[in-house]
Amino acid sequence: MTSKLWGGRFTEAAEQWVDEFGASISFDKELVEEDLAGSIAHVTMLSKCGIITEEEAETIRGGLKTLLKKAQHGELEYEVDYEDIHLNLEKLLTDEVGPVGGKLHTARSRNDQVATDIHLYMKKQVSSFIQQINQLQTVLVSLAEEHVETILPGYTHLQRAQPVSFAHHLMAYFWMFQRDKERLTDSLKRIDLCPLGAGALAGTTFPIDRTYTAQLLGFGDIYQNSLDAVSDRDFLVEFCSNASLVMMHLSRFCEELILWSSQEFQFVEISDSFATGSSMMPQKKNPDMAELIRGKTGRVYGSLISLLTVLKGLPLAYNKDMQEDKEPLFDAVTTLRGSLSIFTGMLESLTVRKENMQKAVSSDFSNATELADYLVSKGIPFRESHEIVGKLVLNCIQKNIFLLDLPFEEYLAASPCFEQDVFEVLQAKTVVSRRNSAGGTGFEAVRAALETAKTKI
Repeated sequence: MTSKLWGGRFTEAAEQWVDEFGASISFDKELVEEDLAGSIAHVTMLSKCGIITEEEAETIRGGLKTLLKKAQHGELEYEVDYEDIHLNLEKLLTDEVGPVGGKLHTARSRNDQVATDIHLYMKKQVSSFIQQINQLQTVLVSLAEEHVETILPGYTHLQRAQPVSFAHHLMAYFWMFQRDKERLTDSLKRIDLCPLGAGALAGTTFPIDRTYTAQLLGFGDIYQNSLDAVSDRDFLVEFCSNASLVMMHLSRFCEELILWSSQEFQFVEISDSFATGSSMMPQKKNPDMAELIRGKTGRVYGSLISLLTVLKGLPLAYNKDMQEDKEPLFDAVTTLRGSLSIFTGMLESLTVRKENMQKAVSSDFSNATELADYLVSKGIPFRESHEIVGKLVLNCIQKNIFLLDLPFEEYLAASPCFEQDVFEVLQAKTVVSRRNSAGGTGFEAVRAALETAKTKI
């Protein structure tokens, strides 16, 4: 015989190591508050519908609230023998209030119970992530406002391309994070569904009120199909996908901070609070937190792939495989939470070396496109002006100088369209300030974009 709460039809017990392999309490105890909240709503509904008496409901509710207080103070002890958070809490409840605690599980299954727990958990987590991204965007806007007229080289193929406003570069990430925030916000529509009352897979014969339970738990609606209610994990895949995109954006930004803080760039300095040293080389200051975020991105990608792989061949409805949804989910939540916090702090304390950025754009050919556009404005077709400027750049490379160093006579030799104002046109500040097309890097365009961005926070 077995002492399991579900053991009535079993004639022998599993060995301890088998129980340990199948148990999930080591990680699904994370859902203790959600599980208790679901149970409080469920027992309230059972009483309302006359399935149990109000006196029984009050006793069970009192026991559940006592367990909740103990959980919040870390005073609950769980046992592997009771497998998961649901059976552990049912056992603890029965110990607290007696046999009447066994009535709590009327008209529900662990299948709809765990699904409800995860929906409640994800509502809380996603709402929190939206706020974290909002805070990161606030820091980005604040930093950008300080550096509208700070100029650095813009790159394509990691080669100098055109000079841009540092604020413009920062705000590219603002809009990436805005899309992340919008995706998370949109996902709440699919998270905000209540599975409770779907039973194991087919509903129940008891006269329950699923809509009432959903309202008690703060859900916007119920699942319309009991099979779908207990087997749906799309919303977790969607979260891990959204989290992967956030991490990818953080990782790209970290890569740039790592490059910019190197001796070769010296565009920024990361605060000592977010850097470490070397155990061997005394001079080192390593951007370890940025590197860790870049590295931890793979963990979140792994969570997404794990969930997709678990789900890809499952028939309806619930299968034990679905127990494997929680560890990758919890890991993704923990990783994303820490990465956003660290990155926001790192950005807020960043030192910008704008004089080094200015030196960089004064010692390259990132103003060459402006020179080609200058000739176009004089009536020369772009392809012809492109070739003229290309030859001027080659001339400079051969002489180890830059376009601003080239004597005016050589400009005239390349094209009679050049005038003395060419040297003003080639100044980095002029190059950047003139690009005021919508979404461009011109100072006026950047300031307008910042005002638009503030409406999104």
